[in-house]
Amino acid sequence: MHHTEDFLKVWEMESASTLKVFTALTDATLPQSVVPGGYSLQSLAWHITNSIVAIPAQGGFVPAPERKPAPSTVAEIIAVYARNSKALADAVCDQTTDAALAEQVKFFGRTLRRGAILSVAIMHQAHHRAQMTVLMKQAGLRVPGVYGPSEDDTKAAQK
Repeated sequence: MHHTEDFLKVWEMESASTLKVFTALTDATLPQSVVPGGYSLQSLAWHITNSIVAIPAQGGFVPAPERKPAPSTVAEIIAVYARNSKALADAVCDQTTDAALAEQVKFFGRTLRRGAILSVAIMHQAHHRAQMTVLMKQAGLRVPGVYGPSEDDTKAAQK
């Protein structure tokens, strides 16, 4: 990202998409995983929730999150996600200039522009959100459309 305004527009859309996916979860389906001991819907949702601040924290945008175990309800995960998403957007809006996005910082052993770290946070979230949709299908949940209608949206519209 080169401009704070661009990030904020994209973040608003991406955050809304993630909340749409999270809202389609049920407490009963949180344990759904591909293999025993693998990522579950619960662990993926919680990983996304924490990484949307943990990744930007590497660029100095927000404080690093406190490590806590995943909540046992969808409502709790959504509440923390919404709080973390707003905290990131507020920090970028209030404290970041376009010039600051061009600054180079260390990021997991590499040097990146601070704006690139925000892009990584967006892509990382989208990657794990996509993984969640596969597990949602396996759990028998309706998968909402993210970048256009999902198969479930299309089938519902044809009825």
